[in-house]
Amino acid sequence: MTIRTKIPKRYQPKGFEVVYEDSHIIIGEKAAGLLTVGALWERENTVHHLLNQFVRKGNSKSRKCVFVVHRLDQATSGLLIFAKSERVQQLLKDNWKNIKKTYIAVVHGRMPAATGVISSYLVEDEDYVMHSTSAVSEGKLSHTAYSVVGVTNRYSLLEIDLLTGRKNQIRVHLADEGHPVVGDAKYGGADPGFSRLALHSRSIAFAHPVTQEPMFFGTELPKFVRTLMGHVPLS
Repeated sequence: MTIRTKIPKRYQPKGFEVVYEDSHIIIGEKAAGLLTVGALWERENTVHHLLNQFVRKGNSKSRKCVFVVHRLDQATSGLLIFAKSERVQQLLKDNWKNIKKTYIAVVHGRMPAATGVISSYLVEDEDYVMHSTSAVSEGKLSHTAYSVVGVTNRYSLLEIDLLTGRKNQIRVHLADEGHPVVGDAKYGGADPGFSRLALHSRSIAFAHPVTQEPMFFGTELPKFVRTLMGHVPLS
């Protein structure tokens, strides 16, 4: 069942459009460039902080808060789930393998096959950069499934099923294949002239952690993606 909550724009947290809210969860669409949670260099301009203010409705004495269930890279846009209690947070995490998350990405060049699964052991180095490793004991086995859904002379549009959820997994795997995500200077090398990373968490489907009602949330393709793909028909 597709469900969306209509919240007036003036009440929306800047950079995070709330599309659904009930007494247990909040679902919303994060803008590219906004952190999910705080970092050493930024504590307040994050989805987590903005939603804490959102649920407090301007009451400075309120102790209401939201709980992080999963994260998106700062450069990645798209759907995120937050819980309104630690109990619901744990219920979602315990059932995470049954939550279906679909991403879209625009990559340089053409993939070698229309569909495929990229697998490797991923490890984080001392500079907090993820990379594939042949040392099985050091890395975590990771799988990224993809389907090509659009092609131009320069780019391919991929629909991605994240079979495991490691940090920067999609970006590392696609760069390993020689087809880095457009705008990815971190894993794709020098990639000037792009306003953002062409990676977006497009849809999420799951059973409500309390009611067990089937839920589905989807988003439109970002304008940046449509611009890159030009006249190619996209769904």
